[in-house]
Amino acid sequence: MVLGKVIGTLVASRKEPTLEGLKLLVVRACDVDGNPNGGIAVAVDAVGAGLGEVVLYASGSSARQTQVTQNRPVDATIMAIVDQVSVDGETRYVK
Repeated sequence: MVLGKVIGTLVASRKEPTLEGLKLLVVRACDVDGNPNGGIAVAVDAVGAGLGEVVLYASGSSARQTQVTQNRPVDATIMAIVDQVSVDGETRYVK
């Protein structure tokens, strides 16, 4: 899984029928402080995430392991909304 921040939404009026009804969000990889440090992905939202939230997302075959994405053609899925990150006993991020 990758730590990321939701930076936008994506709307597609025409798509594969198995993707109908799924919310697509634009996510940028981030560090434990919530600062951008990597690439951008379009991810299916399986947990109700919103703009600006820090999330955990998975890509590749792992992205198809949620109830929402099972057997669907997705390559990235938001699987958790992060409430807090602590490293070596130090709190680095709080929602």
